[in-house]
Amino acid sequence: MNVKIEQSWKERLSDEFAKPYFGQLTDFVRDEYGRNTVYPPGNLIFNAFQHCPFDRVKVVLLGQDPYHEPGQAHGLCFSVREGVPFPPSLVNIFKEIESDLGKPVPRSGDLTRWADQGVLLLNATLTVRAHTAGSHQNKGWETFTDAVIHRLDAERKHIVYMLWGAYAQKKGSFINASRNLILQSAHPSPLSAHRGFFGNRHFSRANDYLVAAGHEPVDW
Repeated sequence: MNVKIEQSWKERLSDEFAKPYFGQLTDFVRDEYGRNTVYPPGNLIFNAFQHCPFDRVKVVLLGQDPYHEPGQAHGLCFSVREGVPFPPSLVNIFKEIESDLGKPVPRSGDLTRWADQGVLLLNATLTVRAHTAGSHQNKGWETFTDAVIHRLDAERKHIVYMLWGAYAQKKGSFINASRNLILQSAHPSPLSAHRGFFGNRHFSRANDYLVAAGHEPVDW
């Protein structure tokens, strides 16, 4: 599978890797990759961390599951590979950016450009079986990604957390709101975007906060 994780995250999560649940999760994931088609490719499971070292995180965007159709998932929530048609939620994210910031919809749905600026594009579950949404939920990934957020919350401040939808809001419920900016709204899915995602202005609000905290804004 050729799995690797960026060094600063490896150091901070070393205790997590040693816990029994993570060993069980590793066994499950290896077995799944051996038996089934699983996304993303094994070398991209920790892609969000590779592009966004611990000390460079400025924004955390929480997703739930990787995309489960061919060619889409590459380890960054909401992002798809170059040349892949935009999934509906990503279409709505770009619509809101255009409305909020006046930036035209980009040609590529690859959000690596965000990750490289300090946006941690973190799914709660980092792997999924092809064509089967939620197939790797409740196997240990959620515990691991909770630990990621806890570590950021303990050691860092002035981070923008974008929590879209009830699932993300529950997962981020423990984040210290006095030390960070927590932005909550409906999910960008077509089922809910009109119930508060459109018009949330999260992208300009995030940049205003980052600038006030002395950080570079994100070029969305």
